[in-house]
Amino acid sequence: MRQFDVLVIGELNVDFVVRGADVVPAFGQREKLIEDATLTLGSSAGIFASQAARLGLRTAIVGVVGADLFGDMVLRELSERGVDTHACITAPDLKTGVSLILAPTAGSRAILTYSGSIAALRADQIDRGLLVQARHLHIASYFLLDALRPDLPQLLAEARRAGMTISLDTNWDPTERWQVEGVLSACDVFLPNEAELLAIARTRDVASALAQLSRVVGLIAVKQGAQGALARRGSELAHCEARPVRVVDTTGAGDSFDAGFICGYLRGWPLADTLRLACACGSLSTHAMGGTAGQPTLEEALA
Repeated sequence: MRQFDVLVIGELNVDFVVRGADVVPAFGQREKLIEDATLTLGSSAGIFASQAARLGLRTAIVGVVGADLFGDMVLRELSERGVDTHACITAPDLKTGVSLILAPTAGSRAILTYSGSIAALRADQIDRGLLVQARHLHIASYFLLDALRPDLPQLLAEARRAGMTISLDTNWDPTERWQVEGVLSACDVFLPNEAELLAIARTRDVASALAQLSRVVGLIAVKQGAQGALARRGSELAHCEARPVRVVDTTGAGDSFDAGFICGYLRGWPLADTLRLACACGSLSTHAMGGTAGQPTLEEALA
C-alpha cells in the first residue's frame, strides 16, 4: 500500500479572474468598470490536485511558490482541500506566479501569466522518495516548467522504475514550438485539449492526430469543450457528449476533467465510464468562478 494515489508535479500560482462584457483594457489612462473579479487558487497542477483530492484520491503535489502572500495562499488552500504540500518549495527570492484571466463571456477567455516561481522547479528539488510512495505521477503545464523540462525524461524513467504510471497535460505552449519528444513516449495517459492535440501532431484532423499519437502513448483523452470529449486506447474509441450546464467560468475545467479521468483510470474502470466521469467533473467545475469552487465530489459527479 503506497501512501498516495497521485503525485502531481507542475506549476503553482494564483488566478485573478476578471469578468465582464468589456474587459479589453483601453490604454491612455482610461478607466473601465467590470462586472466581477475573483482571486483564487490557480495553476493546472493545483486545480488538478484539488479535484483529485475531492474525488477521494490521496494526493500530493510538488511545485515552487514565492515567500509572499500569494504563495501562502496557494499552499493554504491546497492543504485545506486535502492535498499534501510538504514537498513544495518556498523560494525567498522569487514572486509567486500570477495568471490574469480576462473573461468577456462565460465560455471565452484570454490569459496573461507572470511566470515568477512557476518556471523555477528543478529536478534536484524533487524528493525521489515520493516516487515509491505514490501509484501515479501527473505532470501539469509541461511547457511552463523551464528549469525542470531538460531533466524530465530522466525523472519519468525513474518514476517508471519505481512502478508508477504517468499522465501528462502539456497545456498551451506560449512559444508554440510544441516539442514533446522524449516525454510523451514515457507516458501512459495523454490529456490534451483539441487545439493542443492538433498542434503537437502537426495536423488539422482530430482522427489523424489520434491515430498518429496513439502509436506513441497508449491512452489519449481529448477535451473538446462544448462538443464533449474523445478517448482512444489502441483500437478502442469512446466519445462523451457534453451535458448542458449553466456555465459561470470555464477556468480550470480541463484540469478537473483530467483529475476525473485519472480517478477512473486508477480504479480500472472501462474507458467509456472513465471518460464520462471526466466530463462530469469538467462540466460541474464551471458552475462557479475560478477553477476549484465548483469542483464536485465523486458522489456528485456520478449523480
